[in-house]
Amino acid sequence: MRHYIALIRKEPEGDFGVSFPDFPGCVTAGRSLDEARAFAHEALQLHVDGMIEDGAALPDPSSLESVMANPEDRDAVALLVPVSAGATKAVRVSITVPEDALAEMDRYARSHGMTRSGFLVRAARAVMNKSDEAA
Repeated sequence: MRHYIALIRKEPEGDFGVSFPDFPGCVTAGRSLDEARAFAHEALQLHVDGMIEDGAALPDPSSLESVMANPEDRDAVALLVPVSAGATKAVRVSITVPEDALAEMDRYARSHGMTRSGFLVRAARAVMNKSDEAA
């Protein structure tokens, strides 16, 4: 298991944004700090799974010192996020969704720095977690 640095920043509009210096383009956000931390793990794992599926090599984790040496990163809170390299395999599925719902999901996912697949997995897990908590 590898651990990568996530940087959490409080966004002006209220959400907590999360980015990964070792994975440009891999971002997520949460309404609360706890939600951002949970989404960070999920976003990174999905990103890494996609890289592995595409045959891309994973970068070596950066050190905290090298990340914090960047002046732009000094205002962020650093968090170590564990990721399993190859422990989960992404599987392609085909689903039927109303066109307007799909467009709405895609807009939401894009505006929150997620892929369609990442959004659907996150939404399904949120529903399952709420169901488990209610039981």
